[in-house]
Amino acid sequence: MPVADMLVIFGAKYLIALSVLVFLLYVLYAPSVVRRRLFALAALALPLAYGVAKTVSLLYYNARPFVVENSTPLVAHVADNGFPSDHTLLATALASVVLVYSRPVGLLLWALALCVGVSRVLADVHHVVDIAASAAIAGMVVGGVYVLVRTREWYTR
Repeated sequence: MPVADMLVIFGAKYLIALSVLVFLLYVLYAPSVVRRRLFALAALALPLAYGVAKTVSLLYYNARPFVVENSTPLVAHVADNGFPSDHTLLATALASVVLVYSRPVGLLLWALALCVGVSRVLADVHHVVDIAASAAIAGMVVGGVYVLVRTREWYTR
């Protein structure tokens, strides 16, 4: 198997774990007030982003590329709705939460999320629109939740 294919497979299947690890390490080492706010924002925004993505997936069906092209993807996958990408949704939601508090770490997580999304496209399990929709949903939900809670007393302590 070519090295390029192995890198795509790694990115499509396992790179999400690095995003989660960086997020957890950032939370662990953040000052206590930031840690509480990060946890609160993540606890509200992550399930909401997932709910929005699942609702959107009921409204729009996008067959996966390997189904449309009748090809074999680099990673085994069920031939279900590919819209939006769950992997990219999680990676971009974590990146968006951290970006509120740390630009460098947030941008690092966004770069990882982009790599996850590109890998999923190159692995033939998602279309670009699936990746873009996930990033848009995550960014809008996290941004919206942050705007709603940032002035709340329980959040600012």
